[in-house]
Amino acid sequence: MVKQSIFGRMAQLAKANINSLLDQAEDPQKMLDQMVRDYSNNIAEAESAVAQTIGNLRMLQADYNEDVKNAQDWGNKALAASRKADEYRSAGDAADAQKFDNLAKVALQRQMASENEAKAAEPSIASQTEVVERLKTGLDQMKGKLNQLTSKRNELVARSKTAAAQSQVHDALKSIDIMDPTSEVGRFEEKIRREEAKVLGQQELAASSLDAQFNQLEDLGEQTEIEARLAALKSGGTPRPALGASGSAGSGSAASEHTVDEADFDKL
Repeated sequence: MVKQSIFGRMAQLAKANINSLLDQAEDPQKMLDQMVRDYSNNIAEAESAVAQTIGNLRMLQADYNEDVKNAQDWGNKALAASRKADEYRSAGDAADAQKFDNLAKVALQRQMASENEAKAAEPSIASQTEVVERLKTGLDQMKGKLNQLTSKRNELVARSKTAAAQSQVHDALKSIDIMDPTSEVGRFEEKIRREEAKVLGQQELAASSLDAQFNQLEDLGEQTEIEARLAALKSGGTPRPALGASGSAGSGSAASEHTVDEADFDKL
C-alpha cells in the first residue's frame, strides 16, 4: 500500500500542469518554491520506496535462481542414483539397486518441490519487475518535472527582478520628465507660472492706478489755468498764452466740466 500510494502521488505530480497552477496562484514564486520542496521530498521518498522494491525483487530473483539451481542439482542426483541402482542391479545386487532407486525417487521428489517453488515465484517476480519499471519511469518523470520547475522558478524570479528594475527606472524618468504635468518638475513649473501671472496682474493693476492719478493731475492743472485766465480777464488784463500743447490737451476735459451752447457765442 505504501508503494502504491507513493506511485500514485508520483503519477499525479508528473502529470501536473505547471502553467495552469501558476496562473491560479496569488504568488507564483512562493508556489514554485513550495512545489520544488514538495517534489524534492517526494523524490527522496520515492527513491527510498523504489530502492526497497528493487531490493525485494532481487531477493525474489535470488530465491528463484536458488530454486532453479536446486531443481537442477536434485535432478542430477536423481540421475546419478538411478544409474547407480542400474549398476547394482546388473551386478545382481538387488538390495543396493533398490536402495539407490529409492534415493533417486527422493531426489526427484525434491526436484519437483524446488521446481514448484520456482514456478510459484514467477508471477510475483513478473509483477514486482513491472512495478519497479513503473516506479523508475515515474521517478524519472518526477526528476524531469523538478528540473522544469527549477528552471521555471529561476526564469520567473529573473523576470520579476527585471520588471521591478524597469519599473523603478520608469518612475525615475517620469519624475524628471518636464513634459509630464504630473511630475514633480511639472507641478513646480505650474506653481511658478501662477506666481508669475499674479505678479503681472499686480503690475497691470498698479499701472492702471498710476495712469488715473496722472490724468487727475492733468485735469487739475487745466482747471487752474482756466481760472487764472478768467481772473485776468475780469481784472482787465490780457490772458496768458497757452504753453505748448497743454491747452489743447486739456480742452476735452474743460468741455467735459462745463456744458456750452455754441449759439451763445453768436450773441457776443
